[in-house]
Amino acid sequence: MELQGRNAFVTGAGSGIGKATAIRLAAEGARVAVLSRTAQEIEKTCMEIRSAGGEAIALTADTSDEAAMRDAVDEILRRFGGIDIVVANAGINGVWAPIDDLKPEEWDKTISVNLRGTYLTLHLAVPHLKAAGGGSIIVVSSINGTRTFTTPGATAYSATKAAQMAMAQQLALELGKHRIRVNAVCPGAIDTSISDNTASRNKEEAEVPVIWPKGEIPVTGGHAGTAEDVAETIAFLASDRSRHITGTPIWIDGGQSLLR
Repeated sequence: MELQGRNAFVTGAGSGIGKATAIRLAAEGARVAVLSRTAQEIEKTCMEIRSAGGEAIALTADTSDEAAMRDAVDEILRRFGGIDIVVANAGINGVWAPIDDLKPEEWDKTISVNLRGTYLTLHLAVPHLKAAGGGSIIVVSSINGTRTFTTPGATAYSATKAAQMAMAQQLALELGKHRIRVNAVCPGAIDTSISDNTASRNKEEAEVPVIWPKGEIPVTGGHAGTAEDVAETIAFLASDRSRHITGTPIWIDGGQSLLR
């Protein structure tokens, strides 16, 4: 229970990595504010945490909507009194298509959710971490745009993930004097439902014909990792065990990106 007495804010917590993270942080004693665009999903996350003896509140908002996010943060303060841990996880794959086929509105949507959403989450939460005398921020990036560039048509997605890692490293310096640590986790193939919000178009136009070495994920024999694998790392970065780690990306991919 090393997070006893801490207040955590996890976005995109209705499923996948965000849900697994919220459950893991609650198991370590944190009170968790879980946020998603889908009320039904986020209520299920809360129910699971509460049924295991944890404390959680459900918040419904689109992370790219400033007014909705301000309301969400206000509710956290009203219910918990402060914020110590932030996990900026909400994101979409968006549309993967050749750059001359990718429509401006498709580009804008991915940038809005993944990058503006991360900015608003941190913009609104950081004053309260400062007020608490410090804390931990974990940004969920990806191997795409940080170590691999081999997903055909994923220009918008990769651009947001590269920018998220840059944000984490920039803010690690900016916020260090406030005793706020900022790190990024960069998952590879993880068994989640994020593919449900992925649309691919004319991928063959953007593909490079490469034959990869046998076994795409060495540690697991090609099998995708789990959301819990990522949640374990996030829990470590949220805890005092990582007290001297900031501005650091951690690739959680079983060695996948080293082959690509």
